Amino acid sequence: MMAEPWRLSFEHVTVFRYDSPARSSFNELRMTPLTTLRQTTLTAQVATSPVAILYRYWDYWGTQVVAFDVASPHDALEIRAAAVVDSSSSGPRTACTWEQIAAASGVMWEFLCPTASTRPDRGLELVAESLRQPDPVATAEGVCDWVHSTIEYQPGVTGVHTSATEALQAGRGVCQDFAHVAVAVLRLLGIPARYVSGYLHPVPEAEVGQTVEGQSHAWVEVWTGGWWELDPTNQVTVGPRHVAVGRGRDYGDVSPVKGIYAGGEEDSMTTTVSIRRSH
Repeated sequence: MMAEPWRLSFEHVTVFRYDSPARSSFNELRMTPLTTLRQTTLTAQVATSPVAILYRYWDYWGTQVVAFDVASPHDALEIRAAAVVDSSSSGPRTACTWEQIAAASGVMWEFLCPTASTRPDRGLELVAESLRQPDPVATAEGVCDWVHSTIEYQPGVTGVHTSATEALQAGRGVCQDFAHVAVAVLRLLGIPARYVSGYLHPVPEAEVGQTVEGQSHAWVEVWTGGWWELDPTNQVTVGPRHVAVGRGRDYGDVSPVKGIYAGGEEDSMTTTVSIRRSH
């Protein structure tokens, strides 16, 4: 039975502070939720302090980007993104044969090639071989089950530049690492896979109207004749608690904030996410 849809309101605030004024900065934000078959973005706004003119475009991977520059000296930069999204359960898994997946490899090659974050070693190749099943859908589910049982969720052990093999060797990590390892193994098996970034409401039975501390989150999409979603970190079906923001080959394609600046060294960066179930 599919879970009932949720309406989620969230605010994502990132603040950079500098030990001496930054003379200028240029930034790209990927914080606007997608509209897909599973979710509809009703409203989305981005505001900055200092105030800047915002330019919006869609990148190659289909993620909405907000770009801006600040040309005057500033001691801090605050980025505030807010949105309201109607989110529902994932559709049914699409099934196909290994032969059909192989036939589509030319079209899907960008989601089959390794990246710096998903490049496997020999150990991961052996793992992939052991997880292959006659059915690609069952194989994909088995891969994510294996990742969930193999890696321990522990913040602070890895960073945004940690690769799948490094996370696997550590045996610990966060959702980004779970997703990178799953993507690496799926691609080794010839199953097209892409990295999804977004948000997760942390309370499965959340009360309507209560604001809680939310989480940036990552999971994977798998192609077996059509795209469908898996969450290896939580070993749950992607559903109303998940809000997708960007898709790509790995975290580098969808990081929420990218930028450069001229001036003093960055002193600190803080990020908070608040999220509320509206109905």
